[in-house]
Amino acid sequence: MDQTMIDAAQAGGALASHHDLSIVSLFMSADLLVKFVLLLLFTASVWCWAIIFEKALRLRRLNAAAAEFEELFWSGGSLDSLYDRVGKAATDPMSATFAAGMREWRHASDRGLTSSGTMRASLQQRVERVMSLTIGREMADIEKYMTFLASVGSTAPFLGLFGTVWGIMNSFTSIANTNNTSLAVVAPGIAEALFATALGLVAAIPAAVAYNKFSTDLGRYGERLEAFAVEFAAILSRHLEERA
Repeated sequence: MDQTMIDAAQAGGALASHHDLSIVSLFMSADLLVKFVLLLLFTASVWCWAIIFEKALRLRRLNAAAAEFEELFWSGGSLDSLYDRVGKAATDPMSATFAAGMREWRHASDRGLTSSGTMRASLQQRVERVMSLTIGREMADIEKYMTFLASVGSTAPFLGLFGTVWGIMNSFTSIANTNNTSLAVVAPGIAEALFATALGLVAAIPAAVAYNKFSTDLGRYGERLEAFAVEFAAILSRHLEERA
């Protein structure tokens, strides 16, 4: 009896050795539907990493540009000279916000719309509205593809689970067709199933972590822009009062 069990185990091991359980082999031997799920998850993972690197580099550049512009803005120089310097070539959201507010201010000043109290109040509202719209437009551009990160982070595990269920179903089908429950029969299908689960987590975890990180960073940057807009509007309001 012991020798029979040993022989059976050796036979099962010899059969299992014919199955290559490498990643490439698992993909090539997978069911067509499982292949589609794996390709979808792999593509999503690559795209997520591209977005992650782009967002990280862009946020670093934006914060550096904002710090540089704030240094110029608070250096005590003339707002008009600063506008002439950066207004027509605004390369970051903060300078674009400043340029939008100054453009509206200059347009009203050139037309003499700062003489009466009603016109000054209307100008103040227009300047604030223009800067708010500019901030919204700039933030919408910066936040592009954030929805994709959130979608991958929430759905990739379920896609991997779907591939897992399908692979296990294939394993049971193999058992039913061969009437053999040895590990050599079920191992390839189970390995395919677990590979789909692993790839789903590989795609989802970085996407979810990056989404949370970038959401916080973008929120802080948006607050920085709004704080600048409020301070700039207050400066323009003082200029209007001085002209009264």
